[in-house]
Amino acid sequence: MKRLSVRNLLPALTIALLSTVPLCGNTIARAAESAPLTTARDTATLITDTDSLSTGQTFHAALRLNLKPGWHSYWRNAGDAGDAPTLDLRLTGAATAAGKDILWSVPRRLPEGALMSYGYTGDVILPVALTPKSGNGSTATLTAHAEWLVCAEVCVPESGDFQLALKAGTSASSAEAPLISAALNARPRTAPFTAHIAPDGALTLHGQIPDKIRDAWFLPDTPGLIKQAAPQPLTQAPDSLTLKLALLDGYKPGSDLSGVVVLKDSSGQENGFSISAKATATPAVQPASVSSSWLSLFLLAILGGLILNLMPCVFPVLAMKALALSRADNPRAMRRSALAYTAGVLVTFSALGLIVLAFRQSGIQAAWGAQFQSPAFVAGICWLLFAVGLGMTDAAGFGPVSAGQSLLSRSRGLAADFLTGLLAVLIATPCTAPFMGAALAGALAAPPLPALGIFLGLGLGLASPYLLLAALPGVARLFPRPGPWMVILRQALAFPVFGTCVWLAWVLVSQTGNSGILILGSGCLVIGLALWLGGMSRADLRPAPRLILRLIALLLLLIPLATLPALQETDAGTTESTHGAGSEPWSAARLETLRHEGRPVLVDMTAAWCITCLVNERMVLNTPRIRDAFRKRNIVWLRGDWTRRNPEISTFLTARNRDGVPLYVYYPPHGSEVILPQILTAEIVLKLTDTETKNH
Repeated sequence: MKRLSVRNLLPALTIALLSTVPLCGNTIARAAESAPLTTARDTATLITDTDSLSTGQTFHAALRLNLKPGWHSYWRNAGDAGDAPTLDLRLTGAATAAGKDILWSVPRRLPEGALMSYGYTGDVILPVALTPKSGNGSTATLTAHAEWLVCAEVCVPESGDFQLALKAGTSASSAEAPLISAALNARPRTAPFTAHIAPDGALTLHGQIPDKIRDAWFLPDTPGLIKQAAPQPLTQAPDSLTLKLALLDGYKPGSDLSGVVVLKDSSGQENGFSISAKATATPAVQPASVSSSWLSLFLLAILGGLILNLMPCVFPVLAMKALALSRADNPRAMRRSALAYTAGVLVTFSALGLIVLAFRQSGIQAAWGAQFQSPAFVAGICWLLFAVGLGMTDAAGFGPVSAGQSLLSRSRGLAADFLTGLLAVLIATPCTAPFMGAALAGALAAPPLPALGIFLGLGLGLASPYLLLAALPGVARLFPRPGPWMVILRQALAFPVFGTCVWLAWVLVSQTGNSGILILGSGCLVIGLALWLGGMSRADLRPAPRLILRLIALLLLLIPLATLPALQETDAGTTESTHGAGSEPWSAARLETLRHEGRPVLVDMTAAWCITCLVNERMVLNTPRIRDAFRKRNIVWLRGDWTRRNPEISTFLTARNRDGVPLYVYYPPHGSEVILPQILTAEIVLKLTDTETKNH
């Protein structure tokens, strides 16, 4: 076979060696269906839609693969991994013919992590049309050699030889004819519209577009032209429909693009159409409107970054930074400190954004704030904030804690100001502000340079209060004169930092179970001991004992880092709070089932590390008033928990131009989905469901 997924190669070779024996044989069977070739994965036969044949009258023969649950085979374009089946037919005897062009049904999309394949599951029929010519004798023999690949967790190449005896005479339908007829009816139809592909990847359909299209996707005839796992955002106009494709270098600008476009209407019915999109010389969207859109997203990004200053996980850090700026010796020192802090913010925002964009360009699913899906990152940030909190309370004063105090309050050097900006961004990313969602989605859909500008806008918004404070030195005079009150305030602000540590500990438990909290608590204990020893080293000691204490403290600080690889995600980490009272776990299959049943559904994409999500749940969704309303209206609440990595949820988010949580999508019994605001109120939810109730 030509194309196998690398991750499946070794198991495939092993199983393939074991699977060749059962696939040998060429027993001649009764007309219309050959003797079966059976393995643990499937049963293969050769079937025809006629029991007898007539010269000049076209009939169909097909390879039938009855796949076991969990296994799939492939379409003519297998996608990012896999290989298309082949079928070589020969008719000899009373009639002669040959053929190998499979008449392909519209395939399913089969996501496999960051890859996308196209294929079939269940009972697969792969027909070929044959038109017999006159031969010799009264009986014709149909022989076939087939090769196909079946995959589940491993991929196994299979092959077989088949024979059928067909009588010459008047053509008569066979018992298998309905199977082949259904496969032929499932082929893509001739499109009643024209299609064009723009240099920016915009695939536009013009003409008789079916009504009430809810979703659409394009399947190219050949691989290597588009990123097949990338989202294909859909926009509609009265007489056109546009899908935004992510083109690869394999696509030559100015070339036509052929394949199948699948249109899914509001009832869930899917229809495939064969298209050959003609290349156009200009982008589908004019540069002026694009620039205007990017400017709007840049302004939204600044506003979203500004709001981040008020998030509870960020505010203690930034409040102490404001006090440090207000105590600077002169206006010049204030400006330098604010600029260093801003540089730290901008560099970190840009670095995180570029990492996410690089993953997306490589076809790897990545999202903003996804670092909090890593238990090691959560534990590391918790330990850092714990050390910072100890420094703010003056519990110790060694090395990192002294730096931590500088980060937050004492402003000892530009490096400390820069690191403050870095720390603020890292702990701010899970706090999704109301205006960040659209900006982030726009950044990840835009070309690299505009996307980088949007990330810089987020950074400017976060740093803007301190830039303003440095630009207007007179504002600092509004603060009370330095005195004991500043020490007390600094120490008091340590407790919200410790509160953030408690929240991070809860996030870690939801990811790793009880073993994670043991590692986290032990790390805090060792860090506290190391900082206490470091504080002692600042006492009036001789150089040798002071050096020994500091070395011991440094070695102790390495112990928590060594335990980070032991933090592994586990299903045991799922807690009652991650599901929500009265909710069901989300899955694409469950959503599709409920939609077919005509049930109203609220999809809630959330995460334990998302502050906005938790507030919406506690204040709105998980209240008696809303739960009672859901019960009366028979609304199913599906919660997708993104605390840990979940490619299926990531796909759901990106398909709706979102790159983070929360995301709330309401599906009425009839009609298209409605995306709710990121900040919920009971009135928003009740008004939406009441409107649907009145309409039906």
